[in-house]
Amino acid sequence: MATDELDRFADLVRARRTHLLVDRDRDVPRELIDRLCDLATWAPNHKRTWPWRFASFTGQGRARLGDAFAHDMVTAAVGDEGKRAKTRGKYLRAPATVVVGCAAHPHPTFHDENRDAVAAAIQNLLLGATAAGLASFWSTPPVIDGRTTLDLCGFEPTDRIIGVIYLGWPTSTVNAPDRPAPTITRVEH
Repeated sequence: MATDELDRFADLVRARRTHLLVDRDRDVPRELIDRLCDLATWAPNHKRTWPWRFASFTGQGRARLGDAFAHDMVTAAVGDEGKRAKTRGKYLRAPATVVVGCAAHPHPTFHDENRDAVAAAIQNLLLGATAAGLASFWSTPPVIDGRTTLDLCGFEPTDRIIGVIYLGWPTSTVNAPDRPAPTITRVEH
């Protein structure tokens, strides 16, 4: 029955949590990261521009990511040295990190639609991570267009970073915060 499937999906959506209470020493298999990125690409995308970009960081690659962001922070005059030092180490908080980027589009409407599609792709990735038993955390990078980080990720210079997703095996659970009921405007006639 379709209601049963919807109930299972609702349970999955409500089970997703943003947290970093993870086992830092337990690797997330490359195959699982690849599968999550593949699931992400099933997000809706107007005009089939396929705007998402993915870069996976594990092991010492996570430290390289922190160094790249810190370098871009200096170039963009973002934060002080204390903030940059924190950035250098922050990507070591989880055993895997996926940087998700978005291809630019010359038309402003399509550019916005591409970004929206990438955000939907990230939600697919997060739900897939939850279904696989992983904890996840969607973070905004300190600089979204830094050349050093874009190069490290293998992205184009015009791409923009939409999110940095931490992935790891949870060591604890996090309670769901209360959420207000949605406001729905109903137009029936």
